Amino acid sequence: MVALSGRTAAADESRPSPTAAPARPGGFAPSPPLAPIQARADRIVAINVCSRPFRAQGPRIEAERIGRKTVVHNYGHGGSGWSLSWGSAALAVRLAQATRETRIAVIGCGAIGLTTALVAQRAGLRVRIYAKERPPEVRSFNATGVWSPDSRICTADHSTPDFERRWEDMARLSFRTYQTLLGLADSPIEWRDGYILSDTPFDQPARHGDDREPAYPDLERRLLGDMRWPIQTLEPGQHPFPVPYARRYTQMTFNITAYSRLLLDDFLRLGGEIETRAFESPRQFADLREKTLVNATGYGARALLGDETIVPVRGQTARLIPQAEVNYGLVYRNHNLNVVPRRDGILVQAQADGDFGNADTTVDRGASEAAVARLAALFSAK
Repeated sequence: MVALSGRTAAADESRPSPTAAPARPGGFAPSPPLAPIQARADRIVAINVCSRPFRAQGPRIEAERIGRKTVVHNYGHGGSGWSLSWGSAALAVRLAQATRETRIAVIGCGAIGLTTALVAQRAGLRVRIYAKERPPEVRSFNATGVWSPDSRICTADHSTPDFERRWEDMARLSFRTYQTLLGLADSPIEWRDGYILSDTPFDQPARHGDDREPAYPDLERRLLGDMRWPIQTLEPGQHPFPVPYARRYTQMTFNITAYSRLLLDDFLRLGGEIETRAFESPRQFADLREKTLVNATGYGARALLGDETIVPVRGQTARLIPQAEVNYGLVYRNHNLNVVPRRDGILVQAQADGDFGNADTTVDRGASEAAVARLAALFSAK
C-alpha cells in the first residue's frame, strides 16, 4: 500500500511521489501507509435514521409573541445544525436578551437547544431546558458529524446578499468556537484528512442525482482560506485506492458522543436545569414559568407549529466497530458514499435518491450493508 503524506498541497506538488525515492539520511521519515477499513456487515454495531429539517428560506431565527410569551425561534438548519449551532445560538440569544428577562426556557435538547442554552448562560441568563428527549435519544445525535455549514441550508433563490452575510457571520462565529474545543479530553472536535474518490474525471458530473432536490447556493465562496478545506489533486501513484481519480482534503469532524456529553455536562455545571416535558401545541407554552422561550425543536417544529416550510430529508448511517488506526475519511462521489472516522465508530453514510422530502425513519439494513460492501471494494487489490 502506498504511503501518503500529510504535507500541504503546495509542498506535495513540488516534490516527487512518495514512491519515487527513499527518504534521505537525516531527513523526514516517510508517512506510514493508510490502515485499511475493515468494512464488513458483521462489524456494523449501529444503524440510525433521522430527518434533517430543511427550509428553503434557511433557518428560522426570529421572535414572535404567542399569548403572553415571547418565543424566539431557532430551527430549520437542514444539514448544518451542528456546524452553525454556535452562530445561530448567538443570534437567538440576542433576541432573548432584548426582552430583558433574566430567566429563559429552551425547548429542545439537541444540537441547537444545548448550544443556545450554553450561550445564554455565558451571557448571564438562568436557563431551564424543557425536552421530551435528551442525548443520545435526540435526532441530532444521529448526524454524520462533519463541518458542513452550507449543507442544505437554503435554496439558491432564497440566497440573498443579506442571507449570505448572516450565514457567514454564523459560520465564522461557530468555527472560532470549535477551535477552542480542540485538544480536550475524549477529543470532541478533531481535524482529519480525507480522500475524495471518483471513477470519472472531477470535471464531469457523477452518475446520480435526485430531481426533487432544489438547487443550492455556492456559499463556500464567501469563506476565506481559514475555514475552507485545502484540497489537493493526487496522481494514481499517490494514493492506494482502486479508482483513477482522487483528491485529498482536510475537514473538521465532531465526535458526537463525546461532544454531546461535554455540552450537557457544561450546561448542568453552570446551573442549568432540564425538565422532561413533551409539547403538542404552542398553547402549552403558557404553562411554563418563564416568559421568554427559545424554540429549538428542529424537525419537531413542523408538527408543533404546523410549519409546512420544513421539509424532511432522510439520512441513514451505519457505524462500524471503531478502528483507532483509521484516521482518514472518504467520499466516493460516484456512489454517494461518505465515511467519517469517528471515535465511536467508523460512520458509513450512503445517500439515496428519494431521501429529499422523505420523513420515513424506518431502518433499511440492506441499504447500509450495500454501502459497507461498496466501501469494502475500495480496499481490494488494484
